Amino acid sequence: MTERVQRVLRIPEIPGGPDGRRMLWINLVDKIGSGLWLSVTALYFVVAAGLDTGRTGLLLGLGGVAGIAGAPIAGRLADRLPLTRVLFAVQVVRATSGLLLLTAHGFWQLLPLVALGSLGERSASVLTKLFAARVAGPDRPRYQAVQRTVVNLGYTLGGLAASAALAVGTTAVYRILLLGDGLSFVLVALLVTRCAEPPSALRVVIVRTASDSPAGAGATALPAASSPWRDTGYLGFAALDSVTFLHGSALTVGLPLWIVTRTSAPHELAAAIFVVNTVLVVLLQVRLARYGSSARVAANSLRQVALCFLLSCAATAVAVLHTPWAATAAVVVAAVAFTVVEMIQSAVSWELSVSLAPAHGQGSYVGVHGLAQSTSRCVGPLLITSVVIAAGPAGWIGLGAVVAGSALLQRRMVLRRLGGPRPAAAELPLSVAPITVSEQ
Repeated sequence: MTERVQRVLRIPEIPGGPDGRRMLWINLVDKIGSGLWLSVTALYFVVAAGLDTGRTGLLLGLGGVAGIAGAPIAGRLADRLPLTRVLFAVQVVRATSGLLLLTAHGFWQLLPLVALGSLGERSASVLTKLFAARVAGPDRPRYQAVQRTVVNLGYTLGGLAASAALAVGTTAVYRILLLGDGLSFVLVALLVTRCAEPPSALRVVIVRTASDSPAGAGATALPAASSPWRDTGYLGFAALDSVTFLHGSALTVGLPLWIVTRTSAPHELAAAIFVVNTVLVVLLQVRLARYGSSARVAANSLRQVALCFLLSCAATAVAVLHTPWAATAAVVVAAVAFTVVEMIQSAVSWELSVSLAPAHGQGSYVGVHGLAQSTSRCVGPLLITSVVIAAGPAGWIGLGAVVAGSALLQRRMVLRRLGGPRPAAAELPLSVAPITVSEQ
């Protein structure tokens, strides 16, 4: 990040030191490439790969299901191997799958490559989250806010470039955009090699004493890594998080379809709401990081998530008014409220997913938490289109009530967990690796 960008966003100092800044550049390059591809994914498979729309939908759906496994696999590997090496390997996998798509033909050749790319994308998301948690330490809420701002800038730049390229409309342009996406992962992999390995509670530092014998008098063995699959409290938190993550599908799938099919608002608003979302995130995400400044603050901020989600769904329901200006106003209110939910919930989810995990199982826990967003991304569009929109305004009110109730229940669960006994491993600071002294 340049000093100019820091001044514009009013960021006093980026946490995490040099490696924290490198990871922000990595995220920027990654998301610029992703923005190039995400803008034209479906069109590429129809125009350049020759699939019909039905097979294209099936291809993307099956590929998304494969991506669900990426989060827990990456988290588990990050507890056992150096995180930067795992991240490097994942970026190489993403680059390989993207570049091989250029040579693939037919549904069955494309499917494993799309699945591999989806797996890599979800894995990379969890690994960069873990890197940030480890390198930023107590400043992770502010670092996450800066990172989300950078991510949105990257998507915006990539999307704008893709939009300009699509004006040409040739098959070659689609292939060039896919090539740009693949090459961005190559560059990201190279940038990862320049990052030092962040401290981890499972990394053991070995030193020697002057006597060249094990200094074991004060040494203690590290506790075994905890299993998130046996932690019902954390699993409950993650399950409820998958419900609150429905704000993404509501904004990106539900609201545009609602505008076009059920309201008298101008259809151009369906595209404009994405601009509203991006601009607000860039301007406000860092400021709203305070809602995740600690585990207890994050838990209490779930009340704001519940209230804002109710407001956004109610505004969407009201948008069926036949007066165009009233429908437009309701849509704008809904888009802003959904974006506020996104910003607060992302800060809350980030902080709780890390702080509720015992230090010695941090990777595995955060990986399992990654299933929440992945599952929501797969189930959300179908739920929104086949249930919520189909039910009309009552469907939106019902969605708001369900998500708000889930957020309040999640708050109660988290506060109970914070007030109760914590696993012994959780007593260790998340950002500092314990040192076992042994002379080797």
